[in-house]
Amino acid sequence: MRKKILLIEDNPQNRYLETFILKKNGFEIYAAEDGESGIHLAGSIQPDLILLDIQLPKMDGFTVARILRKNPKLNAVPIVAVTSLAMVGDKERILSAGCSGYIDKPIDPDTFIDQIFIALSKSGP
Repeated sequence: MRKKILLIEDNPQNRYLETFILKKNGFEIYAAEDGESGIHLAGSIQPDLILLDIQLPKMDGFTVARILRKNPKLNAVPIVAVTSLAMVGDKERILSAGCSGYIDKPIDPDTFIDQIFIALSKSGP
């Protein structure tokens, strides 16, 4: 059975590139353009991994991660922030919000899939 990945990303180019790489490697991809729809979709599809942009419209990724972590059905699902935030303390804030990992943007297509496999080998925050 193919692993399901939920991609919560508002930028169409980033969403396209990540989706392309993930589908090419056999994953089933679901995408949401904002946090609210991502939260709803996560509850209905029960993904194996959530890739979460932090800088989203309406509701930021920190809030999305905290809400997802409150759902007992999603508590063990790895959430990986995929973001360009690079200020001192950002990584710590991302992890304390409930994310299990962090991938820098722009993503490196040569290492992105390896980072996904590492994230899938983990469970929970």
